[in-house]
Amino acid sequence: MKCIYCGCEDSKVIDSRSADEGRTIRRRRECVKCGKRFTTYETIEDTPVLVVKSSGNRQSYDPLKVKNGIIKSCEKRPVSMEKIDHIVDDITKQVYNSMEQEISSKQIGEMVMEKLKDLDEVAYVRYASVYRSFTDIDSFMAELQKMMANRK
Repeated sequence: MKCIYCGCEDSKVIDSRSADEGRTIRRRRECVKCGKRFTTYETIEDTPVLVVKSSGNRQSYDPLKVKNGIIKSCEKRPVSMEKIDHIVDDITKQVYNSMEQEISSKQIGEMVMEKLKDLDEVAYVRYASVYRSFTDIDSFMAELQKMMANRK
């Protein structure tokens, strides 16, 4: 780290502390040439993940959008916010751990449906009805029959 006073590129760390709720490390450094002290901050570099919509538009991944969709599908169901938050955290980890810069909205939708299927079948069907754009009762019934066949 370059000294801000003399430009020397050699310094030693005197103290390190966690900052910003653990997302940053604050370091006190001392220049080996001039002896002056200065502070640096080390943070994790955020690489944004873009969601590719079916229209081809791209927008930044937003866990809040995923959460809102799940909340709507779980309305009046015995599903706690803690469980919803857990699902959103799991999906967000999957999105960022994929190491891809872009992910399709379809992939995210499939992840949500996979989690909801295990959590609450009614919430799953509600989400699937919007996500898969059921146009008539036949497509809705086909999805229900698939679920019932998987149960057995």
